[in-house]
Amino acid sequence: MNDLLRTIINAAGVPGYENEIAKILYDELKKTCREVSIDTFGNVIARKGKGKNKIMLAAHMDEVGFVVKHISKEGFLSFIKVGGIDDRVLPAQRVVIKAKKKDILGIIGTKPPHLLKDEERKQLLKYEDMFIDIGCKNKEEAEKAVSIGDAVLFEPNAGVLNGKLYYGKAIDDRVGCFALIEIMKKLSVDAEVYAVATVQEEVGLKGARTSSYKINPDFAIAIDTTIAGDTPSIRERESCLKLGSGVAITIIEASGRGLIVNERIRNLFVETAKKNRIPYQMDVIDGGMTDGAMIYMNREGIPTGVLSIPTRYIHSATGVFNIQDVECAITLALESLEMMAKW
Repeated sequence: MNDLLRTIINAAGVPGYENEIAKILYDELKKTCREVSIDTFGNVIARKGKGKNKIMLAAHMDEVGFVVKHISKEGFLSFIKVGGIDDRVLPAQRVVIKAKKKDILGIIGTKPPHLLKDEERKQLLKYEDMFIDIGCKNKEEAEKAVSIGDAVLFEPNAGVLNGKLYYGKAIDDRVGCFALIEIMKKLSVDAEVYAVATVQEEVGLKGARTSSYKINPDFAIAIDTTIAGDTPSIRERESCLKLGSGVAITIIEASGRGLIVNERIRNLFVETAKKNRIPYQMDVIDGGMTDGAMIYMNREGIPTGVLSIPTRYIHSATGVFNIQDVECAITLALESLEMMAKW
C-alpha cells in the first residue's frame, strides 16, 4: 500500500474535528499547487492553473465517528454518533479517543448476551445502551484522561487484503482525498482548477456548501465512495457495482433528493471513459448523497458530476476497495478536466 494513502486513511477527522487530516492534505497539496489555504470553515482549498473556466474538485476529508457525551461514576464513557453508523457494527469495536494530552484506547462495550432476558434478545441493540471502556476504575481517573466533547474514531487500520484489494478505516472518503492529491500532481490544463478537501460532509455536506459558494466554479466534480454490491448480503438489483470493474459514474443520488447529474457532464464522463478505454460502471443511488448534491445547487446552479470508488462496508470500522478503481477515477477525472477546460 502506498505510504501516503496509508497515512491519509489512518489520520483522524471526525466531523468538526478535522485538523489532523487537514494538516496532512494541506502539506501534500502545497507541493504541487501554487496556492493552498484553509478557510474559516476548515476546508482545505488548493488552486492550480489558469484559463477561462474555473473547475472545482471536491473530496470530503471527514469520517463517521463519535463524541464523548458523559462520564459515569464508574469511569465508562457515553457517546453520540457523528454521521450515519449502523448500531449493529459497534459492539466490541476498538476506538481511539482524541484527548487533549494523548490518544486514549477504548473498547465499545454492551451487556453480555448471557445476561439478556428473552424480551431483550428480540430488541435491536441501540448505541444509547453501549459505553466505551477505557480501563479506568472511576470517574475521577477517567476525567484525568478524557473530557466531554472529545472526538472518538474507529481504531486506525490500513493494509492489503489480497492483491489489489485494500482495506482501512475511513475509506469514505480518504480514497477520494488521495485521488485529489494525485490529480493535482498530474494536472496540466488550460483552466483554473480548485481542489477542495471538504469538512463535515457526513453531517450535511456543509463544507461543500461554503467552499463552492466562495469559489463559484463553472463546473465541478465530486470524488467519493459508493456502495459495492459484490457481497452475499446485497442483491444485484440493490447494487450491481463490483470491486475492480472500474470507477462508478453517478447518474442520480438518493432517488433524486440528492444530485441529479447534469446530462452534459454525464455524457462527458461516459464518452471520455470509452474513448480512453477507462473501465467504468454506472451508479444509480437509492440512498445517500455526496458533496455534489450541495455544490450543484449553489448560487445559480453549477453543472456537477460525481466519480466514485465502489467500496464494501462503508461507514464501519473497516472498508474494502480495489486500488485499480481509484486509478480509474484519477485517470477519468484528468481526461474529463481536459475537456471541461475547452468548454
